[in-house]
Amino acid sequence: MCSDHAGFELKSIIEGYLTAQGLPYDDFGTFSAQSCDYPDFAHPAAAAIEAGRDYPGIAICGSGNGIAMTLNKHQGIRAAICWTAELASLARRHNDANVLVLPARFIEPAVACNIVDTFLNTPFEGGRHAARVAKIPCK
Repeated sequence: MCSDHAGFELKSIIEGYLTAQGLPYDDFGTFSAQSCDYPDFAHPAAAAIEAGRDYPGIAICGSGNGIAMTLNKHQGIRAAICWTAELASLARRHNDANVLVLPARFIEPAVACNIVDTFLNTPFEGGRHAARVAKIPCK
C-alpha cells in the first residue's frame, strides 16, 4: 500500500480496515500529510508487487491519476483507478488488475472500504480476457 500526502488520511483509514479484517499489508508510505512526491512511494510498491513480495497493491493519491501513471510504467503492474465497487469488480474480472488505485479527493471512506473489499474478493475471469491482458506489456 502506498500514497502521497493527499491520500495519507484515506490510506490510514484503509489500513485500519485491513487490520480489522485480519488482512496483512506492507506500507510503503507516505507516513504523514506533509507534501511529498507520489513516485517516491509508487515505485517501491510496484517493485514489491512485480517481485511477488506483495499482492495485490493499493495506491492512493488525490485524483488517482499521478500514482496510477507511475505504477503503470512498471511492466508487471496493471493499476486501475476505481471510484465505485463496480469498476473495481470489472478491473479484477476483466483486466486482472493487481493494484487498486483510489482517488482520495473524490470518494468517502466508507465507499473506499467497499471498493477495497470488492477488489480483494473478485477473481480474474481468465478466458478471453487472459489473451488481452497478455498483450499489455511492451516487448
